[in-house]
Amino acid sequence: MSVSLPSVQSMFSLEGKVALVTGSGRGLGLAIARAMAGAGAHVLLNGRDPGPLHEQAETIRADGAAASVLAFDIADRTAVRDAFAAIGRDHGGLDVLVQNVGQRNRKPLLEFSDEEIDALVHVDLSCGLVIAREAARLMLPRREGRLIAVTSIAGQVARPGDSVYSAAKAGLTGMVRALAAEYGAHGITSNGIAPGFFATEANAAIAGDPERSACFERRTPAGRWGRPEEVGGAAVFLASPAASYVNGHLLVVDGGALILM
Repeated sequence: MSVSLPSVQSMFSLEGKVALVTGSGRGLGLAIARAMAGAGAHVLLNGRDPGPLHEQAETIRADGAAASVLAFDIADRTAVRDAFAAIGRDHGGLDVLVQNVGQRNRKPLLEFSDEEIDALVHVDLSCGLVIAREAARLMLPRREGRLIAVTSIAGQVARPGDSVYSAAKAGLTGMVRALAAEYGAHGITSNGIAPGFFATEANAAIAGDPERSACFERRTPAGRWGRPEEVGGAAVFLASPAASYVNGHLLVVDGGALILM
């Protein structure tokens, strides 16, 4: 009896899926959104400013893929609830959530005010829990879904002057694992992506400084900064049928930087 093998294309296809990527107006979020659209998903681009989102959506559609704009601030709980209600109403549900929004404030802990600590933990951790909760509400009735959180290798290793960010990202990794246990029996997987050093807009000052940039390159076995599209491929994998039995995993995309730290 012959057994037909699944095609590679079908294993990594997101055809017919609806994917929300938060913070997808630029950088890693945009690269993830473009990769998912290229794999067949209808991508919902998110950010606070709708202007750049509409420009990016038009570019994706010009390439023959599907994209819409869903502008809201993930820190605004009312706006979050309204946005997910709109997803359910307009798209019939949600298949993939990529929680990508994050902030960073590099300085010693003693220089942080109480308010600054609360603000950073709120955006980098608390909002991730809220967004995942609202996504799960849409996924549970269908018993299928992918929760993906973009964390950081800073959640695995530490450097002076980065304590609040590292703590929040470590918490986000813990959230990914906890949700894998909570929702795994309901057909919903939960995984994280931990990027290393990527030459995005957020790191432009470092990447543009030859001395500091060379330092980061020396700390990576690959000997270079990551390209945003290299995170996009990891996200497509975790969202695809190829990763249907991958749950509670942290996929590190860092050119090997963690093994040197």
